[in-house]
Amino acid sequence: MSTSKQLLIVDDDQEIRELLNEYLTRAGFQVLTAAEGNEMRQQLAQHSPDLIILDIMMPGDDGFTLCQQIRRDSQVPIIMLTAASDEADRVIGLELGADDYIAKPFSPRELQARIKALLRRAEFRQPEKEKEPSRRLRFADWTLDTLSHQLTHDDGSLLDLSGSDALLLGMFLQQPGVVLDRDTISDATRGRESLPMERGIDVQISRLRQKLGDNGKSPRIIKTIRGSGYMLIAEVHEIP
Repeated sequence: MSTSKQLLIVDDDQEIRELLNEYLTRAGFQVLTAAEGNEMRQQLAQHSPDLIILDIMMPGDDGFTLCQQIRRDSQVPIIMLTAASDEADRVIGLELGADDYIAKPFSPRELQARIKALLRRAEFRQPEKEKEPSRRLRFADWTLDTLSHQLTHDDGSLLDLSGSDALLLGMFLQQPGVVLDRDTISDATRGRESLPMERGIDVQISRLRQKLGDNGKSPRIIKTIRGSGYMLIAEVHEIP
């Protein structure tokens, strides 16, 4: 992975912006900063960062609102900065489309590791990957284009998946009938094992189910295997 990736740090705390700017620049990244939502929008109008680090508690538009705005137009990986003790913030952030979170106070080294893990998992969307032939996988009442990550429903409606959701669905489609535990899912989508009592994977599964119109209580696509993980129960067929 190239270390010339561009990062955008959005945080109203000047000390944190300066610290991360210095640390991540030394690590070889190009770093942009913004103190609030208007500055963030100005940066996004001029640049296309490879990853955004987004604080939740900011004046004006908070991180939740900004995350929603970003997701309307982009699937860029997002890491949210949350309060250490506030699980609700972490869950809401993931539900709104964030790819990962890190609690304050945090180690810059850990943040750098999270950044690199998400960037590695985003590389499958780079142009060199487009040289691979597109495949269409049919399951339930959906067809997935594995190259564009676009889902087509039987009624003709289209759905574009975010990077983490596309990775998650791809894992299930490659292993139908196989139970995937939370650590396996977290490692593939976030580059780390799930933490004790962490609900992020459950939230991500719930978000994917909602997009697919699947009901966790009477599933047709993804079934919860209590105490073990999740399993794709729909049949998968490759379409020529």
